[in-house]
Amino acid sequence: MTNAISEHDSDASTGIETASQTTDGESVEEVDPEWTEYDFEGEAKFTVEDLNVWYGDDHALTDISMEIPENSVTALIGPSGCGKSTFLRCLNRMNDRITAARVEGSVRLDGDEVYDPNTNLVELRKRIGQVFQSPNPFPKSIRDNVAYGPRKHGDIEKGFLARLLGRDDADREAELVERCLRGAALWEEVSDRLDDNALGLSGGQQQRLCIARALAVDPDVILMDEPASALDPIATSKIEDLVEDLAQDYTVVIVTHNMQQAARISDQTAVFLTGGELVEYGDTDQIFENPRSQRVEDYITGKFG
Repeated sequence: MTNAISEHDSDASTGIETASQTTDGESVEEVDPEWTEYDFEGEAKFTVEDLNVWYGDDHALTDISMEIPENSVTALIGPSGCGKSTFLRCLNRMNDRITAARVEGSVRLDGDEVYDPNTNLVELRKRIGQVFQSPNPFPKSIRDNVAYGPRKHGDIEKGFLARLLGRDDADREAELVERCLRGAALWEEVSDRLDDNALGLSGGQQQRLCIARALAVDPDVILMDEPASALDPIATSKIEDLVEDLAQDYTVVIVTHNMQQAARISDQTAVFLTGGELVEYGDTDQIFENPRSQRVEDYITGKFG
């Protein structure tokens, strides 16, 4: 493969890449492949191999290989522009929507190649839900926000024609709305106003509603791109508690700039640094208490980033 832009100089005698461009304050360091070899118990939900992403001539992700365990929380951390959100979007092919993006490599979900040309993207994104940085509820009722996905996919039928044909699913929809709002820790706060416009909710409530909306289509995975960055501390705490609860039933991958948040809620942490490199990946406690990379230690202790 010929890269559109080189972010590294290769040491031919060792095969280890040496960063040639760094952010202010970041030291130059040889990257040891063992730093990203994370052994865990259980099955891998995602297996990523040799993933590269370009935006035009900008090499945003460089040779990323990693496995993400199922039913756990994986945090992606690193300074701005290091490729965390780009990597997240690769998992459900959201980068397909960016004209300038080019993706090479392999991403497998439960052994199935996500980048197979025959992949059904609607079904893929049904299995892999995403919650974005800013809450984005639809300008509809709370109830309609949660039920939108199942209605769209034909899993729930409502209305005059459905009643006429004996296929009205109003009771099943009510059960689904309650289950998803409870799953997002929001039911107790909104159960008496399900027909109110969702835009009238607070920011934290809107974000939890977006999580409920993602749960409504019964996903396997929930991707979160800094879901609490626009929220106050109380709302952030509720999102963090929710993330930990969700990992009992779902695989959660979360991008965060808040290292304390990553340390609190994740089982494993991946550190991305300059040039879109995955520099270290392992148990969260090990990453924060005894990182093997000097650059990772410098980033965690605030010397750059």
